[in-house]
Amino acid sequence: MYEQDYIMRLIQEMVRVILKLLFNIDTESPSAELIEDAEEKQTLESLLDMVDEGRINEAENSLYDSIENMNKSDMEMALLFYSYLNDKSDEFLEEHDFNRDEVKQGLECIMSRYGVSGIAEMFLR
Repeated sequence: MYEQDYIMRLIQEMVRVILKLLFNIDTESPSAELIEDAEEKQTLESLLDMVDEGRINEAENSLYDSIENMNKSDMEMALLFYSYLNDKSDEFLEEHDFNRDEVKQGLECIMSRYGVSGIAEMFLR
């Protein structure tokens, strides 16, 4: 329990730091409202709805399909997606065949794809 809470806090702080460093966004609670592009915001909101419906793995697969261009705004969307997942309880994640370590691994994968894995390693290793 305590280890999962610790991982959850590390993920929260990492997302906040990356949003501040790369996007100049200083926020305590990252959300879809931070995305300015209407189409990207709609995509993220659809993914978050899938998460709420318990279709987490499907949402994660759709996320990777939608960020193939690997532009900066796609990275922001991925960060917000994993931040949202991180806010879910361990029980919710487990009920839907997901866990906190998979949130951590997803973030590490995103950071690696965008060439900023060093930031993730500072927080998550």
